[in-house]
Amino acid sequence: MKKYTLITFLLIIVFRVSSQDLHYTQFYNSPMNFNPALTGIYNGDQRYMVSIRDQWRRIPVPYFTISGGYDMKFYPVTMRRSFFAAGVNFNYDKQGDGALYLANLNLGGSFSYVITPKNLITAGGLLGFAARGFNDEHLKWDAQYDEVTGTYDERLPSNELLDRYGFVFLETGVGLNYRYQHSGRTYFNLGGGVFHLNEPVQTFKDEVSDEYRSRLSRRISLQGTVSFKVIDPLDIQLHGLYQKQGDFDEIVYGGLVKLHINQTRGKKFELHVGVSSRYLDGVSPIIAVQYNDWYAGFNYDVTTSDLQNFNGYRGGPELHVQYVVKHVTPMKSFKFCPIF
Repeated sequence: MKKYTLITFLLIIVFRVSSQDLHYTQFYNSPMNFNPALTGIYNGDQRYMVSIRDQWRRIPVPYFTISGGYDMKFYPVTMRRSFFAAGVNFNYDKQGDGALYLANLNLGGSFSYVITPKNLITAGGLLGFAARGFNDEHLKWDAQYDEVTGTYDERLPSNELLDRYGFVFLETGVGLNYRYQHSGRTYFNLGGGVFHLNEPVQTFKDEVSDEYRSRLSRRISLQGTVSFKVIDPLDIQLHGLYQKQGDFDEIVYGGLVKLHINQTRGKKFELHVGVSSRYLDGVSPIIAVQYNDWYAGFNYDVTTSDLQNFNGYRGGPELHVQYVVKHVTPMKSFKFCPIF
């Protein structure tokens, strides 16, 4: 069984590298990865973001994902009903004994138009590059098994002729988002993005037939988040995400209760507690804290599908940390903008 598992892995990485993109249960805390139009859509002027996800430690292909991002707003004085935002986003994802990795660096930008003080429409895009590759140091190959005894001998040659162990390709994406901002604590986001517009070729061979010349499928992402004030110390947030990439799709939905424990200026403290679910796959308890402009959210995925039989940890942890910088706007630069 181990022998045939390795053969299958080889066929996948050499001929048909066509896997899903990274994903986060707290997708709303990694906005640039799901909709470029969410660049600059937050309460503040500059934002720093770090996200980490670790999963499937006890099955043959564990995943580790880390993301980092930064974005900021620009307010042209001559454009009273609009503003720009720009940012940079980095992702690194590694999986399996072959350390199959994906690393990308993207530049994003958005343009927001204020329809009314409570209604905002934003268009965004991203452009960057990505690198995909693997390391065969810890891989075992079919040719290294003795045909008579069936035992593995690492001294035997693999007899695998690979043209390269990595390649680079172009990253592209566009998005659109609508935001309704009733107050600082009551708002609604609805939008979507499309990634890999050029469907870049994914192969470790220089010359392969069209049958094995795999392309990275476009990823379509639709998301919505609503947060509303119930009473003075309590808000409720509901969120949902739908993604489709080739034959793969996922639905994530859930909610949070936000408790405003201290609302004193300079000592603001919030506790968020909730749960999210990945349709037909698992559930994830979530806890988050916010102190002034610092935010940290943690969740642990609990697998409910048949995959739990092969995974002692039943899923994996996910952590998001954000820091937002808010500048005091000079009176001469005051603009007609919504109250984030």
